[in-house]
Amino acid sequence: MGTNKTTRLSARETADWLRERDDFLILTHRRPDGDALGSAAGLTNGLRGIGKTAYVLENPETTPRYQAYVSPYLAPPGFAPQTTLSVDTADTRILAANACQYAQRVDLSIDHHASNTGYAKFTCLEPALSSCGELVYDILIALSGEISAGAAEPLYVALSTDTGCFQYANVTANSLQVGAALIEAGADHRAVNKKLFRTKSRGRMALDGALYTDLRYDYDGRAATGVLTLELMERCGVTEDDLDDIAAIPNLAEGVQVGIVVRELEDGSCKASVRTSPGVDAGEICGKFGGGGHSMAAGCLVGMSPEDTAAALIKTLGELFKKSSPKPPQKLQ
Repeated sequence: MGTNKTTRLSARETADWLRERDDFLILTHRRPDGDALGSAAGLTNGLRGIGKTAYVLENPETTPRYQAYVSPYLAPPGFAPQTTLSVDTADTRILAANACQYAQRVDLSIDHHASNTGYAKFTCLEPALSSCGELVYDILIALSGEISAGAAEPLYVALSTDTGCFQYANVTANSLQVGAALIEAGADHRAVNKKLFRTKSRGRMALDGALYTDLRYDYDGRAATGVLTLELMERCGVTEDDLDDIAAIPNLAEGVQVGIVVRELEDGSCKASVRTSPGVDAGEICGKFGGGGHSMAAGCLVGMSPEDTAAALIKTLGELFKKSSPKPPQKLQ
């Protein structure tokens, strides 16, 4: 947990802060996504570009889908950092297992989650940005005035994965401008888009079919919930690498305002991912279970069975729907 005694820095102030330090180690969160790994790789490349020593701490949960983007930057055994950074990580409780040793000594957190607990000594936080990669882009421009081709591609991965290839509601004009700038700087957007958004394993296609078929609808179709048990995932033959963007599926149904995907984990707990439309706060829903995230995309870990987890989330959602429902008009006297 954070102490909330952090010092806030702007992107430009963060660039000055980085310029004054060296020997960086960059940390990511558990079950790292494209934004976390792409931001870490892009930042490391940018720091090396101005002569700094910088590495990414290897995350043991990195899937093959993202390995190539981060592998050139991994820290060698025994590296002793002078400066420890984290990216795309709102709370030390979700740091990768091997990063927990640094939890009390994170010098700088670079993040775009409003739920950031202020655990680092310094924090560069911009919740209005669509991705952490978008923030790292701003920092690197302030740091050196340009983005190298080596930094552009992982930052494009970061930006595109957190915006659903520029389809989600978090996309802004600035997101599109940064995406264009990264392409101009050398990001191979065609290859990234094909790999991350237009290619699925046969197992993932089978899982998608099962999820579409068994979606549960509540509150007059305003909510849709999918449950992924270990048995279902084993039957379909999927791995962790196949599960990117699975949380987006329930929201594809017409009329759905809140989509929930509950995924059973090997330890018996469940990971719940919530995606919402404007007007329903996903972070508030997940916050009831100790999680967090953004207003329209959040998650939490729940120590219950998949069905019980889904039921608890649906009940909490019902309470929020009831609270936010407009009051009936007063009768005229």
